[in-house]
Amino acid sequence: MGRLNELTDEQLSILLQTGDEAAFTTIYNRYWSKLLAMAYHYTKDKAAAEEVLQEVFMQLWDRREILDIQNIGAYLATAVKFSIFNQLLKNKRRKSLAAANYIQPSVQFDEELIEARFLDEYIKGVVSKLPEKCQLVFRYSREEALPVNEIASTLNISPKTVEAHLTKALKILRSSLRQFKTLLLILILIILYTFQV
Repeated sequence: MGRLNELTDEQLSILLQTGDEAAFTTIYNRYWSKLLAMAYHYTKDKAAAEEVLQEVFMQLWDRREILDIQNIGAYLATAVKFSIFNQLLKNKRRKSLAAANYIQPSVQFDEELIEARFLDEYIKGVVSKLPEKCQLVFRYSREEALPVNEIASTLNISPKTVEAHLTKALKILRSSLRQFKTLLLILILIILYTFQV
């Protein structure tokens, strides 16, 4: 177990795909506390937060062979937030049913809004894992819309270095977004199924 703690998330992900239980346990121990704090922030209920995490980790194990995860932290954070959002939708639906004397309400489900919201969350998670200088360059470029020369001046680096950091960040994001599409499809199907029962 000691040597597994030294492995990167990507290395653990490869082992996870082969059914390595020790790798799964390492991932679990590495992210449990952080994810629990995040889940509690949204639910304000420790038991509910723990239930969400158990579900997310169970799904991670059950689908280990079909998932190609390079950024486990971003993947799990997105899955936790999506699971919490799903619970909120179910609770809202139950209240609507009770208020309408169990008459099926017309449920509004905006798939594009869901996708946009969680794509944003996923990208933030990926960006937060970038090397510090690469992350700064990306934020200045995409969030503050600064031109390359201004970013170079602010960070005291050359414009070519800025462009290199942007290229690296975008390459990582493109790779991560391929994973996001798989995750999003699975989670949207879960929510759609929830509304059908």
